[in-house]
Amino acid sequence: MKAIRITTEQEFEAASRIRKVVFCEEQGVPEENEFDEYDVDPSTDHILVYVEGQPAAVGRLRVVGDAGKLERICVLASHRKYGLGKAVVEKLESLAMEKGLKKAKLNAQVQAENFYKRLGYAVVSDVFMEENIPHVTMTKEWA
Repeated sequence: MKAIRITTEQEFEAASRIRKVVFCEEQGVPEENEFDEYDVDPSTDHILVYVEGQPAAVGRLRVVGDAGKLERICVLASHRKYGLGKAVVEKLESLAMEKGLKKAKLNAQVQAENFYKRLGYAVVSDVFMEENIPHVTMTKEWA
């Protein structure tokens, strides 16, 4: 397994394919809502996780206020339960730390809430709907 910061169009296309499969095909998010202006913003960092040379998981990081906002985290169904989600989160947190940020936040699907709690995140909101999927906002701080 190797987690990298996306630097080429080919890597971004691979990440986009994973997002389409997971969010659009599996979860029913319209493609026009999945992809937004932050995807092409040069200040947004995107990461890709490879397993045996094949793209398998993705995520992105934006700076929002004083926090790193972790977004679009997903793992192909064939690669779930192998720690790739944790690898995505750790890589995004590492990039946030490199930017001098001391905390991260994310909007987690409720079904993934316990996953993020195990990684040190705490719920800071009530449940809300995003793309007809229940979510909560979660945060984590580090020294």
